[in-house]
Amino acid sequence: MLHKIYISEFKNNAGTIQELQLTYQTFGRELGTAPIVLVNHALTGNSAVTGKNGWWKEVIGVDKSIDLLEYTVLAFNNPGNGFDGEESQLILNYKEFTLRDIAKIYSEALKQLGISKIFAGIGGSIGGALLWEQAVLDPDLFEHIIPVAADYKSSQWVKAQCKVQDQILNNSVNPVADARMHAMTIYRSPESFISKFNSTQNHKNGTGNIEGWLEHHGKKLENRYQLAAYKLMNHLLSTSDISLGSGDHLSAASKITGDIHIITINSDGLFTANENWDTYVNLSLIKENISIDEIRSIHGHDAFLIENSQVASFLNPIFNTSNKQNEKNKHSTLRSR
Repeated sequence: MLHKIYISEFKNNAGTIQELQLTYQTFGRELGTAPIVLVNHALTGNSAVTGKNGWWKEVIGVDKSIDLLEYTVLAFNNPGNGFDGEESQLILNYKEFTLRDIAKIYSEALKQLGISKIFAGIGGSIGGALLWEQAVLDPDLFEHIIPVAADYKSSQWVKAQCKVQDQILNNSVNPVADARMHAMTIYRSPESFISKFNSTQNHKNGTGNIEGWLEHHGKKLENRYQLAAYKLMNHLLSTSDISLGSGDHLSAASKITGDIHIITINSDGLFTANENWDTYVNLSLIKENISIDEIRSIHGHDAFLIENSQVASFLNPIFNTSNKQNEKNKHSTLRSR
């Protein structure tokens, strides 16, 4: 079920004040009865993280790594991502917003829900970058943060790709489909394409070669995703910077009190493994409770959605409830209203 939260008079990075609607879903245990896991979705994702059509159902579910019998899973939709189907809630002044704005919006939503402590936050890609922003904005909010295939800043490479995407979205005759086709070449690696399309034979559904596969993904997104939502989310991806322009990312990250578990991908062409390892090494010099795991895969950035068994192996020690009973008893998930 999709729930709604209204945030009045939100002032964004550009100083514009407007009313926003935030939608969310919960899964598993009822709020207030179990530790909370916040899941941030990726660029074209949404709050449907588990269930029949859940985009991370192999990781989140009954008897999965994030067990719905033991946890309350909370997932917001980024405002303006279009999942509620209400065109009036699309954000047209998208360049006025930053990812830190979204973190502030989430913070207000958590206050309205009465949530002051979260056992774990996890997010992939832009969802992981948002998690960094949230953790810096409220350093004591999370017991654990798990940014996956993400970083605490948008590199010049990420910004370059977002610029190309923005040009396509604003100038193409078929903006959503064409931008998606370009994006898929970033989300996968050359080795992934070579492995997948080692034959030039067309399958009956037209996705047996690279051209048909890209067209298929372009049309598929075009059928479910709105242009304004794509423009907003792509822009937000280019604005991640926990230092807020100072360049001192380490000082900002060092204030996070919870455990940091970075999950990177050896073949990621967007948020590269080298960047993530640099983040880990440099931050570990000033912060003890930080770790890193690396997904080994040929599939590039999308590997966090493909290599579920590897992701599960990294998450299981964090969410093993037999080791977390003390945290459950110690931490209140909801503050008094």
